Amino acid sequence: MTTKVEKSVLVNVPVAVAYNQWTQFEDFPQFMGGVKSVTQLSDDRLQWVAEIAGVKRQWEARVLEQVPDRKVAWAATEGATNAGAVTFEDVGGGQTSVHLSLEYEPEGLVEKVGDKLNVVENQAEKDLERFKAFIEAEGYATGAWRGSVGAGTGGGTPGVEDAAASRGDSGKAGVSAKAVAAGVGLAAAGVAAAAATRTSGSTDDVVVAEYDDVTPVLTEDVAVTPVVEEDVEVVVTDVPSTGTVPATEDETDPGTRI
Repeated sequence: MTTKVEKSVLVNVPVAVAYNQWTQFEDFPQFMGGVKSVTQLSDDRLQWVAEIAGVKRQWEARVLEQVPDRKVAWAATEGATNAGAVTFEDVGGGQTSVHLSLEYEPEGLVEKVGDKLNVVENQAEKDLERFKAFIEAEGYATGAWRGSVGAGTGGGTPGVEDAAASRGDSGKAGVSAKAVAAGVGLAAAGVAAAAATRTSGSTDDVVVAEYDDVTPVLTEDVAVTPVVEEDVEVVVTDVPSTGTVPATEDETDPGTRI
């Protein structure tokens, strides 16, 4: 089962500036939170390494269509199965609408539970906002590639069927060390939701709250130190007589000395 994400952002720079910056694929880690590195192997081939929700994935992608100031479309050729397009529209007044369309296949427990929590969708939205902040702060692109790839093909937006060669490849970079902990936290949320459904007897779909950041908490052995209060005054009153109280050396009743 695949998941589709559609997100847009309005940036306050001309369309050529926004597009030129997007062609600088190796700069993506500067504003894409989950992207660790992008290596441009050729004009139309890219190698990606990303980590989202503790899952580290690697894949190669091929640019299927690239039209200056209008569109960049891609599909994975190996590794994590995904495809999509980014389009650019001049809306006037020196502003550009940037729209992202993405389709991907979640794999494994961590990604599937994370998919239910809209982790990738939230990440995509944040990445576009960071792109907006990045390019508006600079006011100009850090570079540009004005060449074309597959121009005029009218291929529309690629989907996972265009990334069929990567299906089942599972992402060569595998799972990071913290993915196990993240999986526990995400899976726990899914199990709790399922349990709530069984308890109520409802067959309706379970709605899981969205969280921007899900951070599992790993507990360790904690030494417990008892707290002893100091300077506590002890007052004894109404001490019943139980017989003859032995006198002290000074012949006084001990009860009167408290």
